[in-house]
Amino acid sequence: MSGKAKKVLKKSLSWAGLFFFAVAAYMLYIQLSKYSLDEIKQALFSIPSCNLIWACLASVGGYVALSSYDYLALRYIKRKLAPWKWIFAGFIGFSVSNNAGHAIVSGGTIRYRLYTRWRFRGTEIVRMVTFSGFTYLVACFFLIIVGFFLTPNHAFGDGSVSRLTTEVVTAASALGLLIYFWASLFYKKPIVIKDVEFDIPNFRMALAQVFIGAADILLASLVLYFSLTPFINISFDVFMGVFIIAQVLGVFSQVPGGLGVFEGLFMYIIPGEHNQALLFGALIAYRIIYYLLPLLLSAVVLFSYEGYLRLIKKQKLERIRIFNAEKMNKL
Repeated sequence: MSGKAKKVLKKSLSWAGLFFFAVAAYMLYIQLSKYSLDEIKQALFSIPSCNLIWACLASVGGYVALSSYDYLALRYIKRKLAPWKWIFAGFIGFSVSNNAGHAIVSGGTIRYRLYTRWRFRGTEIVRMVTFSGFTYLVACFFLIIVGFFLTPNHAFGDGSVSRLTTEVVTAASALGLLIYFWASLFYKKPIVIKDVEFDIPNFRMALAQVFIGAADILLASLVLYFSLTPFINISFDVFMGVFIIAQVLGVFSQVPGGLGVFEGLFMYIIPGEHNQALLFGALIAYRIIYYLLPLLLSAVVLFSYEGYLRLIKKQKLERIRIFNAEKMNKL
């Protein structure tokens, strides 16, 4: 590939990050446009303010856990970066990918735009994004196993086929997790894919991946739990089982934000008879607190940062112009 082609590709990938930001905003608009403003206000105002505060704090904690994916990925490629930068990149990247879906592509392009400005090579960013993808995958394996034991039996369907399918998926998840742990202990050869070298993380880092991924989903679940408990009496262990299954299937459906998939499964699986309007109101509140507010905040932060960089560049060019003018006058 010629130097010019590489430059065009690099520029395209960088701008793709802003494109996926717009996609995320549009997908969230579609999610919320099904409800009137009065319905959204009623859903939020029907939840006690104390519960809303706890839900917001859980959302903040969830995005801190998500940002830790970038911290682990930096350790994986043996690079150091100021904490504000990896928190910034993680928060922006996940607020976009949570809404736009296809996390490796949407979140990856955001990270490419940011990390290249911080002097990271393309191969390093590819390794980081791939590592973060595996962090979420092994966390899903772990959570599917947990969810299998916590979820009410009726969630698996009435037929033996659906129950068998669930057991096969759970067994496959357990096998996948065991293989990953085995590889982290005993497989030391690097894996090379298209000239990019990937080392298997050590066992300690593999455990950290599972822990951080599980913490991310646990904190996300608390956002919905605090929104839900004023209306439904449900134990936390049963709730977690329902949330895990709905969340994981929503993610693997590849529908952005699990739109419709998560809500439909959650309302079907949750045990007992409940007021569907109140239940859906809690789900709307969850969408707003965990998806809308972080995306709006990341928009303000990202575009402020972009504006700051343009200002710095403009000032630098102005200093160079003045320096050259003074140099010419001396001649």
